[in-house]
Amino acid sequence: MLTSRCVLPVAAGLAEGPCWWTERQVLLWVDIEASRIGLFDPATGNNDFLHLPAHVGAVVPTSVGDLLLATAAGLMRMDPSNGAVTLLSDPEADRPGNRFNDGKCDPWGRFWAGTMAYDFEPLAGSLWRLDGDGGIKRQRSQLTISNGLAWSQDRGTLYFIDSPTLSVMAFPLTVTGEIAGDPSICLHIPEDWDALPDGMCIDAEGMLWIALFGGGCVTRWDPLRGRLLDRLALPCRQVTSCCFGGPNLDQLFVTTARRGMDPVAVKAEPLAGGLFQADVGVKGLPADYFQVLG
Repeated sequence: MLTSRCVLPVAAGLAEGPCWWTERQVLLWVDIEASRIGLFDPATGNNDFLHLPAHVGAVVPTSVGDLLLATAAGLMRMDPSNGAVTLLSDPEADRPGNRFNDGKCDPWGRFWAGTMAYDFEPLAGSLWRLDGDGGIKRQRSQLTISNGLAWSQDRGTLYFIDSPTLSVMAFPLTVTGEIAGDPSICLHIPEDWDALPDGMCIDAEGMLWIALFGGGCVTRWDPLRGRLLDRLALPCRQVTSCCFGGPNLDQLFVTTARRGMDPVAVKAEPLAGGLFQADVGVKGLPADYFQVLG
C-alpha cells in the first residue's frame, strides 16, 4: 500500500478540485463552502487564498493567464492578481438549490462542470460544457452528485463519476470530443466498502486514480479491465479528489474534508481537511487549460 504525507494541515471544511498550474508551479484547489481558492506552492509550503462571492466547486487555468471558476452563482473568470471576478454564464439560475461541483478542461480546451443539489436531491444535477467562445451546452441531465472527470490519452473516451451510482461511466467520443453515444460502466466500487467515488484523475499509463469519500484512500484502477491496481492510504476518511503535479508531474496531490465531523471525530483524524502529497511511482499528464477564443 502506498503512503502519503500532509503538506498543508489547513483543516478545510470541504477541500476539492486540485489542479496543477504548470506556468506558476503551484497547486490550485478549492475550499468549497468557505468560498475560497487556494494556491499552494509545494517548493516553499506557502499557500495563498483568493476569496469569492459564492461557493466554488472547481478552478482551472485559462490560456490567457487567468482562472475559470465553477461556482454556486455560475461560471466565472477571475483575475488572480486582484481577485476580480466576471460572470460568464449561470445556466442553472432557475435552480437556486443547486451549485456547481467538480469541473475540468478537456483536451480540446473546453470546460466541463457538473451540478448537484445542496440537499442531494436525486437526479437534480446536470453536466455542462463551456466552450472558448462562451457558448454553454448541457451534456447530461438527471445526475445526483456530478463528480470526477478524465479523458483517455487517445481522446476517445470520457470517464465520469456520478457518485451515488458507485460507478465510473465511459462515454465514447467523436474525433472532435462530442459524446457519441450512451456510456458503459467501466468499473464499480463495491457497496461493502461504504465509500463514494469522488474526484478522479488519469495517469500517463491510462490508469484512473479515484478518491474514495468515506474510504480513507485514493485507489488506482485499470478502466479497460475494471481491476483495482493499488491503494494510497490517507489518515482521514473523507478523501475528496486528486491530481498529478510537481516539476516532473510525478507527485499525487490529494484533497480531504472535515465537513460534518464532531470534535471526537476531529480528534481521531486531526489532519482531516488537509492537503496531502505522495510519490506513487507513476507520472500524470499536464492539466488541460481553458482555451479562450477571440
